[in-house]
Amino acid sequence: MRATARIAARADGRGATVLPVLTGEGPLALRRTRGTGAEAGVTLVGAMSAPLGGDHLTVRAAAGPGARLAVGSAAATLALPGPAGEPARYDVHLTLDREAAVRWLPEPLVSVRGSDLRVTTRAELAPGARLLLREEQVLGRTGEMPGLLRSRLTVLLDGNPLLDQETTGGPGAPGGWDGPAGLAGHRAFGQLLVVDPDFETAPATPRMLGELAAATPLAGPAVLVTALAPDALRLRELLDEARRTYAW
Repeated sequence: MRATARIAARADGRGATVLPVLTGEGPLALRRTRGTGAEAGVTLVGAMSAPLGGDHLTVRAAAGPGARLAVGSAAATLALPGPAGEPARYDVHLTLDREAAVRWLPEPLVSVRGSDLRVTTRAELAPGARLLLREEQVLGRTGEMPGLLRSRLTVLLDGNPLLDQETTGGPGAPGGWDGPAGLAGHRAFGQLLVVDPDFETAPATPRMLGELAAATPLAGPAVLVTALAPDALRLRELLDEARRTYAW
């Protein structure tokens, strides 16, 4: 199955954000939800089980100049094995124009036993744009071996690389992924990326946020928080703490 969801947000000139484009296909259903202030809210609702092996799902969101957009999901996404053993793909493309602000806060992605999922997230920001992006990934359900999960996050600011990293875990991943230099036996991992022009004058400082989370300033107006946890609940607690510290 191939399916694409599209979101376009535009400032209406009267202190609000409108959504001239809000369309989904197949398992990608979009619903307008209540935002905060000038922000437009969108919730991604899974209309059927996906992604299955062989599926290719894409979400594209564009925020015009000065637009405010918050995107979340109604439930966790489960990566499931397909009948032919093929990998699935899930691509997210975010485009932020000048002075736009996007909060991308989906629920966790769970890699189910026997699945093979490749996730790519690419965000392109114009100068003055702000982005709050959360990724939470869980290897296996409770008491279950995980599938193979490959995830890549690429962020460009004014056409220049701000962040480009890849994480792989599960059976078939490069050796050492679960060792002391990798996940160290933890099954939930995630990150919170905050891009904010305010960091140009008051940059974040590197520090630990507890035993298993760390904040790292990037070479630009941004900070990246990475965290490990034994389960999705503890991971959310760590990233919520980071969000209260660094995000608007």
